[in-house]
Amino acid sequence: MKAVVQDRYGSADVLAFRDIDTPVPGDGEVLVRVLAASVNAYDWHLMRGDPKIARLVLGLKGPKARIRGRDFAGRVAAVGAGVTGVAPGDEVFGEADGAFAEFVCAKGGMLGPKPANLTFEQAAAMPLAANTALVGLRDVAGVRRGQTVLVNGASGGVGTFAVQLAKAYGAEVTAVCSTRNTDLVRSLGADHVVDYTREDFTRAGRRYDVVLDLVGNHSLTGFRRAVTPTGALVLSGGGVYEGGSVLGPMGLFFKRRLAAPFVRQRLLELPAEQTVANLATLRELAESGKIAPVVERTYPLSEAAEAIRYVEVEHARAKVVVTV
Repeated sequence: MKAVVQDRYGSADVLAFRDIDTPVPGDGEVLVRVLAASVNAYDWHLMRGDPKIARLVLGLKGPKARIRGRDFAGRVAAVGAGVTGVAPGDEVFGEADGAFAEFVCAKGGMLGPKPANLTFEQAAAMPLAANTALVGLRDVAGVRRGQTVLVNGASGGVGTFAVQLAKAYGAEVTAVCSTRNTDLVRSLGADHVVDYTREDFTRAGRRYDVVLDLVGNHSLTGFRRAVTPTGALVLSGGGVYEGGSVLGPMGLFFKRRLAAPFVRQRLLELPAEQTVANLATLRELAESGKIAPVVERTYPLSEAAEAIRYVEVEHARAKVVVTV
């Protein structure tokens, strides 16, 4: 099969489009014929081995997971022993390392039926990004109707879902983005928009019940200024962060852990683990029209390296999808 393979860390030129063996599903696994896969910050962080401290887990000289891509949508090709409720031909979406390929093996608990009203390209845009937003707002912050929520990085892959989800939960939403994306986030339901090229929300004097940070471009002190005395600050690990290429978000997370026991504000981190139940929730939200993926661009599988480069360098809005 064709796949996008990486043997060492670096920029997009380390990615090779070549033939490799088609995987065979093991116990509890499902082989999916990939029809679309989306690009996430996860992909370029792994491509570069950034932050460097993460290489202790990812692989010292090159990634242990050699095929890029995480989100997918496609049709079941085969099922391994012990898998129930899934059959060849079923249309599914989910998460698995190695999605930038013609076939991917996913654990049975990491995929579910594709939303009936979405194309494969739209469905592939959802799993990681929409799940991150769902967990951050629903599970970690516990967003309730009537609360005020600020989303920092609102025009990105996770952010576009976060704006929609916060509105679905009845919150008053402020979206932080650049000038060119203000119309986009308004179209997703944002009540207020802060253009970060003109205004620093951490110094504007307004406080929010929940601040969901997807960028990491302010200090912990700055973020806390924007949170009500008993509100919640939720930090994600997917942005740029003041720790740079060595520590990434770990510096900010470490400060959070030191400060959390001594302040009334809830200082939280976002562990976005996928589950079948979460995929089912996302499917229901999509089929009911409460959330809709926004796809900015699509690339063929042979140009997946350029798709990752675009997301990393050009500040892509919403989601970029690879078609297979």
